Amino acid sequence: MAITMNNHVFKGHRTLLGNKFVTYGELELPTRYEQYQQSKNGFDWGNQSKGAMQLSFSILAQLSDEKLAEMYAQQYTKDVVKSLNTRDWVLSASQVLQWIEKNCTDFKNSDTKTKETKPVKKPIKNLTKKQTKQKSNIVKDICKELNITQKQLAEILEVPEGTVSSWAVKNEIPRLGKKAIEFYIANQKNQKIVDSYKNFINLLQEI
Repeated sequence: MAITMNNHVFKGHRTLLGNKFVTYGELELPTRYEQYQQSKNGFDWGNQSKGAMQLSFSILAQLSDEKLAEMYAQQYTKDVVKSLNTRDWVLSASQVLQWIEKNCTDFKNSDTKTKETKPVKKPIKNLTKKQTKQKSNIVKDICKELNITQKQLAEILEVPEGTVSSWAVKNEIPRLGKKAIEFYIANQKNQKIVDSYKNFINLLQEI
């Protein structure tokens, strides 16, 4: 079993538009579809979906082996990944290893053949009740993050205010709209960098 005992961490980030990224040691965490395929749309977290199962498997496989990861992916999803209900989260390698040592009976004897290992049953559809928490609205979330109104968002994108209102009602933004928002966010970040640089230059000139 190949275990990496280091200070690396797993980091998850969900963008305003819903795209999800997970890294380990600053490198993209592989989905490992070839060994274990639950999800067709990458990772997820904060629930017990197929995407969350895929993430659990990849995290466990990164620090243990594929057999153990497949056996305990469902339990790790329930115990840990389900609780990652924020846009950004961090898990250290030591935290994952502690969970493995506590919950995986085969971990300590991983170099020998496993005696009586009970495979984890695949999740049954509709086994758990759907979460009742209120679904977030992508348009409202973006406006809140940028500290602007829907009217201002329409002005930024140069579209009618009714178009943005329609997106909010449908809770979805067309592809071109998403690209325009991503461009605006990137431009705002770049402008902050430029402003910071100008302020720094002004301070130097006053010295």
